[in-house]
Amino acid sequence: MYLLGYDIGSSSVKASLVRIDSGTNVASSFYPKQEMTIKAAKPGWAEQEPDSWWDNLKLATREVMSMSGAKGSDIKAIGISYQMHGLVCIDKNHKVLRPSIIWCDSRAVEIGANAFRDIGGDRCLGHLLNSPGNFTASKLKWVKDNEPELFSKIYKIMLPGDFVAMKLTGEVCSTISGLSEGVLWDFKENAAAKFLLDHYGFSPDILPELKPTFSEQGKVSKSAAEELGLVEGIPVAYRAGDQPNNAFSLNVLEPGEIAATAGTSGVVYGVSDVVRYDPQSRVNTFAHVNYTKEKTRLGVLLCVNGTGILNSWLKRNSGFAEAGYAAMNDAASKVAVGSDGMVILPFGNGAERMLGNKDLGCQINNLDFNRHNSSHMARAAQEGIVFALHYGMEIMKQTGIKPAVIRAGHANMFLSPVFRETIAGITGATIELYNTDGAQGAAKGAGVGAKYYASFKEAFAGLKKIETVEPNMAKANQYRDAFENWNRTLQVALNK
Repeated sequence: MYLLGYDIGSSSVKASLVRIDSGTNVASSFYPKQEMTIKAAKPGWAEQEPDSWWDNLKLATREVMSMSGAKGSDIKAIGISYQMHGLVCIDKNHKVLRPSIIWCDSRAVEIGANAFRDIGGDRCLGHLLNSPGNFTASKLKWVKDNEPELFSKIYKIMLPGDFVAMKLTGEVCSTISGLSEGVLWDFKENAAAKFLLDHYGFSPDILPELKPTFSEQGKVSKSAAEELGLVEGIPVAYRAGDQPNNAFSLNVLEPGEIAATAGTSGVVYGVSDVVRYDPQSRVNTFAHVNYTKEKTRLGVLLCVNGTGILNSWLKRNSGFAEAGYAAMNDAASKVAVGSDGMVILPFGNGAERMLGNKDLGCQINNLDFNRHNSSHMARAAQEGIVFALHYGMEIMKQTGIKPAVIRAGHANMFLSPVFRETIAGITGATIELYNTDGAQGAAKGAGVGAKYYASFKEAFAGLKKIETVEPNMAKANQYRDAFENWNRTLQVALNK
């Protein structure tokens, strides 16, 4: 018997098939094989067609079923992980009304800033734990202001994972964790944030019904089963945003535990049982997957938009397109710490929350035509990403999150020795790498939600650590000097 997990990213949709008895992954697939299109009609915009997620999910599902030899009747539960903060609008017939405004779209920055000012910082932070910022609620306000005719047709709003669950089951629902990532959950009232809905002029009816994160949230419909090659009636038993789910996939559930990921964006995510927040909302606090009204489990999230997307851009545009990431990582490793003075600010994927929602763009600094080559560029990019994450982690410390051990999947940027050694070296934290990913985590979440696992401990009994990276104390001064050089360059950019 198997559990099927989906991870709906902005680059691809991944599916993983996990054996219930052993917790081992037996097959994984992702589509498209090239990155999904992100439409940017204007600077700072980012949209995707929700139906493209569904189309790629179908392809990935059929491939994992073929690879494993599993039958539709072998699948006992389905879990969903998804890109956070996106906005999907549907009408009463469940038809999508416009492309999704996704997580890295920054058009609503000013709307959120105005709401924070008008409502009051103390009330926003005390109830929402965040500024309304550039999150889902503010994106919906942009639609209301700029597309009023379309807004009038909206029956429900959803997050990307809610859309996928609707396509699977025909039911429209979400979770407390989901509402919190849209900054639509009032932690003091333990209810939808009525004061923010009123401020933006939204009816509470526009929100989906809420269901527990680990629970049966609907069953695969006959039509979806036919499209996917599955059987009708499989329960969808878990859903969570990609960063809470990444933490879950690494068994990061209790206060003091910390997870990281470095795909298109880079995230450090720490769990706390104390209600704390950054007064400037540069790092954000959401309900973790195991949050309940009775048990406080919060995820403090640092996000740097421009991480793996910078590495991807560099591969395509600096001579590494054919050689691939492994060759680029090898080239980076041949350059000394500090990249011989070259500094890259990796902020080319929209406004960055940790920089007060400023959009600096990616900047390459101190390039010397006589000294630097593509290897320096490869290292400077990876160091720039790590230093941006470290800059944000210094902010996180103010909320009580102090990384001593960071868990991550052995994937994406963490495949690079330069990247993982630099993050250990500058933070002083031990890096633990595990052979897991978001789709596998979603599958195990479904196992918990459908009660195939009696506890989280049972679900993660098979989780194996595959590598530990300790800080290289002999290079500590080199990493610190390189970061200080990077930070000086950042401060100049911020003060222009």
